[in-house]
Amino acid sequence: MGDVLAGIHATWEFESDALVIRFERGIRTPRLFQALRERRVPYEALASAVLAPGRRGTVVLHAVPRPGADPLMEAAAGQLKETCDPYRLVVPADREALASHWRDELAAVVPPGAADPDDRVDTGFLVAAPQGPRSFKAYDGKATFDGSSEVSFRWSSTMATSEKWKTGDQIFSVRELSGVEWRSPDSPGGFLRLLPRGGAPRTDPPDHDPASVVFGLGYGPVHDSLPFAAAVLSAIRAKDRAPVPAGAPDPGHRDPGAVAERIRHLGELHRAGLVTDEEFAAKKTELLAEL
Repeated sequence: MGDVLAGIHATWEFESDALVIRFERGIRTPRLFQALRERRVPYEALASAVLAPGRRGTVVLHAVPRPGADPLMEAAAGQLKETCDPYRLVVPADREALASHWRDELAAVVPPGAADPDDRVDTGFLVAAPQGPRSFKAYDGKATFDGSSEVSFRWSSTMATSEKWKTGDQIFSVRELSGVEWRSPDSPGGFLRLLPRGGAPRTDPPDHDPASVVFGLGYGPVHDSLPFAAAVLSAIRAKDRAPVPAGAPDPGHRDPGAVAERIRHLGELHRAGLVTDEEFAAKKTELLAEL
C-alpha cells in the first residue's frame, strides 16, 4: 500500500500492516483530533470499512474498529458525536471513487470474523492508548495519572463535596482497578469513575464518590478527559497481562508517604472542626491499616 487519502481534518496513510491517521491542527479541527494528533491502527483492529454519503457534498469513509481493540473507543462507549469519531474520514464528493477504492482495500485486509459483535480482545488492546494528557481539571478536583501505575485525585477546596473533602486526596494503584467509567461532559452529569477490582460496584453518586471526579461547564472536556480515561484503561489491561515480579510489594498496601499525607490532611480537618473525634480516630485507623 503506502498511499494517502486526504480528507477534511485528517489524512489516512495506508501502510502494509496498519492504517495511520494523522489529524490536522487547524482551528476548525475538533479539539479531540488535535489532542490525538496521530493514531496507528493495525488492520487486525478493524471490523469493517463502510462508505456512506455525508453532508454538503461529501462522503464518509468509516473504518469500523473491532470491539475491544482500541482503549479510546472502549472508554467512549458509543458516546462520541459523529463529528468527533476518529475513525470517520470526511472526503469531498469528487474523491468518492478514490474513497470507494480504499474502502474495498480496507475490507480486503480485515481479518475474517472480526465483525462479530461478541468477538472481544481479551489479551490486550491492539491500538495504543493516546499519549496524553496525563492530567486534567475536573469540576471538583484535579485528576493526574503517572502513565503506568497510579491515578490521583486532588480535591478542590471550594468545589468538592464535604464527603470527598473529608476523605482527603485519593491515590489509586492501577493494579487495584478493574476499569473506568466515563460519562461525556457533553451530556448532563458527566464524570470519570475508577472501578475497583473485586467487590460490588460503587453506587454512590459521582459527586459523593471519592473514586470519581465530576465534570461541568469547561471542566473535564472530551479532549482532556477521554484520552486520560483511555490511558488509564490501557494501563489496567497491561497490568492484567503482566506477571507480578517475585519480591514485588503487595499492591494492597499504599505508599507510606501518601498515607502520611492523607493523615496530615485528616488532622487539619479535625482541628478545623469538620471531622469529629470519632470520625478522626476511625479514619486514621483505616489509613494506618493500608500500610
